[in-house]
Amino acid sequence: MNEVDQAGRQDFYQRIAREAMAPLWETLHQLVTPEPQTIVQPYLWSYDRIARPALMEAGRLITAREAERRVLILQNPGLGGAAAATRSLYAGLQLILPGDVAPAHRHSQNALRFILEGRGAFTAVNGERTMMNPGDLVITPAWSWHDHGNDGDEPTIWLDILDIPIVSFLETSFAEAGDADVQPEARPIGDSDNRFGHNLVPVDWRASGSSSPLFNYPYERTRSILAGLECNAPPDAWHGYKLRYVDPSSGGHVTPTMAAFIQKLPAGFATAPYRSTDSAIVTVVEGEGATSIGEAHIAWRRGDVFVIPSWKTVVHRPRSDAVLFSASDRAIQEKVSLWREQRLALPSSET
Repeated sequence: MNEVDQAGRQDFYQRIAREAMAPLWETLHQLVTPEPQTIVQPYLWSYDRIARPALMEAGRLITAREAERRVLILQNPGLGGAAAATRSLYAGLQLILPGDVAPAHRHSQNALRFILEGRGAFTAVNGERTMMNPGDLVITPAWSWHDHGNDGDEPTIWLDILDIPIVSFLETSFAEAGDADVQPEARPIGDSDNRFGHNLVPVDWRASGSSSPLFNYPYERTRSILAGLECNAPPDAWHGYKLRYVDPSSGGHVTPTMAAFIQKLPAGFATAPYRSTDSAIVTVVEGEGATSIGEAHIAWRRGDVFVIPSWKTVVHRPRSDAVLFSASDRAIQEKVSLWREQRLALPSSET
């Protein structure tokens, strides 16, 4: 290209920029990439060393009612201070102290809550309470009234994962505060489990939403299933023993935007390299070990939370029997036919 042509192009680009236009041919390679590109970083938040002490300090500084939700946001360092753990998912750690009430509200974001510690606290969803115990997964579907409280004598802490970035991107966020801090009881504790938790549903029931009607998946039951799998079959090379939480009315994911998984890794077992397009937030339920995520190497133990960005190769190496919970944007990716995985072979020296 001669200097006259180059000067003419630059003049053209400047003129159309003043009219809010730009030439696609200058940026096409950045917009349509051969493989997923991400600024999200593999990152770990230490529970015992950093996160829990910070939460307990927050508990001394502000009440749950004053804060509305006493939560410390987990901000991925690659996202420049955004309130997000991945490009699509928000994560935070929430504390409810004995006697606390986190007042009722509802919003257009879906929420997953994975309980890390404490007994005696509850979540109420649309007038039904469920008690929260370590390892339980509690679902709050979009636009459902919910509040939290702690009638026990010990702190309760859980990991919140919401689709806030997805809803914000689509500019569809709505929220509403309740008339009272605590919802009136509309159904007894355990009602949703009785209706939907045993491979049965009431004969005339019809789903009215796109999230699971079962909003507590108790860890005692989940852990028993994992133990049964381990007794009956060898571990999958890429996943160990991994289960997907399902909406019992459809067999689909528990929310329309987020998928949830639980995974048992036997001591001394290393997974084969694996990658997928969904970005995941992982917390350690039991055990300790390490995970390679691309070029990053993360050591973890119970309670820690870490991020696996899209299309990064993952290898888990537990040092003891370990259980990992994870949530990702796989549900929405599958709906729009974008989700993809790759199961890589072990290096020849490890086979």
